[in-house]
Amino acid sequence: MPILLLILLIVLIAQFGFWDTFQAILGGVLMLVLLGALLVGIAVVAFRLVMRRL
Repeated sequence: MPILLLILLIVLIAQFGFWDTFQAILGGVLMLVLLGALLVGIAVVAFRLVMRRL
């Protein structure tokens, strides 16, 4: 599996150049971080609603 990711990264660098690939990777990581923050926020709101009903 890691060799497949390495080959994919090499192809991306060859196609788009280093900086475009770097930006794409950072964008993907940031998207996952924002998704995690959104899920945490939803969990907090749900917890507060449940506690209010109790």
